[in-house]
This record gives sequence, C-alpha cells and structure tokens, in this order.
Amino acid sequence: MKSEKKELSPKQRDELLAALKARFEKSMGRHPGLVWAKVQARLEVRPDKLWSLAEMERTGGEPDVVGQDKKSGKFVFMDCAAQSPKRRVSFCYDRASLDARKEHKPKNCVLDAAADMGVEVLTEEEYFALQQLGEFDTKSSSWLRTPPEIRELGGAIYGDRRYNRVFIGHNGADSYYNGRGFRGWLKV
Repeated sequence: MKSEKKELSPKQRDELLAALKARFEKSMGRHPGLVWAKVQARLEVRPDKLWSLAEMERTGGEPDVVGQDKKSGKFVFMDCAAQSPKRRVSFCYDRASLDARKEHKPKNCVLDAAADMGVEVLTEEEYFALQQLGEFDTKSSSWLRTPPEIRELGGAIYGDRRYNRVFIGHNGADSYYNGRGFRGWLKV
C-alpha cells in the first residue's frame, strides 16, 4: 500500500467545504435544526476528518450531515449519493475473502477501502436510518457491516431499495458486482 499524505491543500479544503455547504443547504431535511456554521467550525479543526470526507467525495459518496450525536455533540456524515458510490464498486467484503479468491480477484475489499478512507461501513440499522432520509440504492446495492455470525459462515450482507421497500440480502463474502459498492459514515 502506498503512503499517502492525509492532508488537503488550502484549495482542496476550500473546494470541499463549499461542496459540503451547498449539499447541506440543498438537503435541509436530512439535518433539521442544524446550522452549517457549527458544522464548518468543527470541520476546520479536524483536518484528518476533512481528508476522510474528501475521500468520500472523491469516490462518489456525496457525504452530507445526517444528524448529531447527542452525547458527544459530533456531527454524523453519511454517503448520500442516490446510488452506491461509483468509485467503490466491484469490491468483495473483506481481506480474508479477497485473499481466498484464486481467480478473478476484485481490485480491493470493502473493509480495507473503508479503513484506508478513515470511515466506517454502515450497519443494517444505519442503512435503514439513511433510507428514512431519501431513496437510496434503487438501481444499485451497498455492502453493509456484516455480523460476525454471518461472516463466520462465509457470508456478507448488503442493502438496496426496490419496489418502494428496503431489502437486506446476502452473498458469499468473496462475491463482487459492478453495481454494488459500500456506503460509509464518519463522526466529526
């Protein structure tokens, strides 16, 4: 793995903050009662979190604020792209499943990519909460954080929305599809 500087240039920082602010203002229903100035103030003192948000943006996630943690006061960002982020598709679930493939290996796995980005993969509960804020994955699907008891049996789970309903499905953890990526979240 290449060593990567996890810091944005001033220009990249300004461009990202402008994009995040525009998305925040366009989608106020995702975060009623929250004020952009407070979000930005928290972002400006956390360059590591800004870098992770830039990675979410760069890979097609369209991150947006979806709430605020009541205990810590941290703002919660999630990937809010209508479909699973385009630059995070065709990954199998985890390193063990990637290493186990003998042929036709995907380019990466979900858990490694999320860790490299500094984000967490959504759980089933978080995915259902996101789906309350809009209609996501109507033509795609997104790998979800898989419970250990399912992963131990070789499986992994994903979510999508079809027929006006949210579904949770399963596949072998080593499978990958060009219409399935993953969604991340980050607290700032």
